Amino acid sequence: MTTNPAEFPSIQTDRLLLREIVATDADDLFAIHGDPELMRWFGTDPLKDVAAAHGLIKVFAGWRLQENPGARWGIQIKGQPQLLGTCGLFRWDRNWRKCMLGYELAAQAQKQGVMKEAVSAALSWGFTHMELNRVEAQIHPDNHASLKLVQGLGFVEEGRLRQAGYWRGQYHDLLQFSLLRGEWQQS
Repeated sequence: MTTNPAEFPSIQTDRLLLREIVATDADDLFAIHGDPELMRWFGTDPLKDVAAAHGLIKVFAGWRLQENPGARWGIQIKGQPQLLGTCGLFRWDRNWRKCMLGYELAAQAQKQGVMKEAVSAALSWGFTHMELNRVEAQIHPDNHASLKLVQGLGFVEEGRLRQAGYWRGQYHDLLQFSLLRGEWQQS
């Protein structure tokens, strides 16, 4: 990031605030990450308790301090304190100018365009401030909402990664997608 890693880069859209995830978000984060249905495609097992949500918040905060930092934004409606989900850019390879995209959203916020708005803002920030050329996403083939999201944002499917993920006691294939700087047009 070209910004000071000690200062979290907040982003505002027409209706959303993308901001740092903090300790007071633990209950909201646990409501999402502890829900087996919401986590079925996320790539990890659901969190077991609020203490694990506090640990996840520390993990996200620690991304900014890595040699190749990442950012995970908390998503909220402006003027409403509830954390609705998160989105982030991580596994940043400065030399290759690429990173990964990840996100998840609470059930009550789905099908309202929240994630498209949040991810669009994060992508614009990444292409500008991280000087990215490529953003990658790996999505379970049965995660239709996520597939629709990335395809709607212009990501291109590159192929199937066989048994690339392991969660809930089994291996999962993932579809590899990418979006290049020259293909990005903010919606």
